[in-house]
Amino acid sequence: MDQVKFTAMKDGDKEDYDFLTKHEVAYTKGTAKRLLDAMVSLDEGLSGYQVTRLGHSLQSATRAERDGADTDWIVGALLHDIGDIYAPYNHDEYAATILRPFVREQVTWVVEKHGDFQLVYYGEHVGADPLKRDAYKGHPYFDDCAAFCERWDQSSFDPDYDTLPLPHFAGRVEEVFARKPYDPDVIRPGVRCPLFPMIRDTFNPGL
Repeated sequence: MDQVKFTAMKDGDKEDYDFLTKHEVAYTKGTAKRLLDAMVSLDEGLSGYQVTRLGHSLQSATRAERDGADTDWIVGALLHDIGDIYAPYNHDEYAATILRPFVREQVTWVVEKHGDFQLVYYGEHVGADPLKRDAYKGHPYFDDCAAFCERWDQSSFDPDYDTLPLPHFAGRVEEVFARKPYDPDVIRPGVRCPLFPMIRDTFNPGL
């Protein structure tokens, strides 16, 4: 059997759907590679900054790793802007959707909201509300998102920073996307893990 028999889904039988399930599961095994290939595309996207979008993403992940962050945070930092090419008006939601089945809820929430939090740095210059993040005050992950933006996102546009290359992070990406999707032992709703254990005693994530 090389293809299903039906031309309308309602006409499919168990044989058809067993066949599709097998192929779809096999296809998911290549998710990490497809994402890493997509990251390369960020080098060709709109920039205007002193680093490319790929450079920014790699620098964010490099800073996360050097701060002692765990794998979920590092992969979240690496992929947080992957939607810039494909979903420029909601790139944060796009990235969070990719990550949601495979990383801690804390990381997904931060990636999803980081666009609103970043406005504190430039909103006044573009006619946007720099305090848009205040709508999330009281949320358990508020300080985490503020810290993510301050320490890893807004600071990662430096062409002189010693940024690690994409292959350095490939193993972590493969590890994350090889996980069982929506595994409760991975998602861990409400759990907070420190972004930067190495400097946790000196950094104020609330700004």
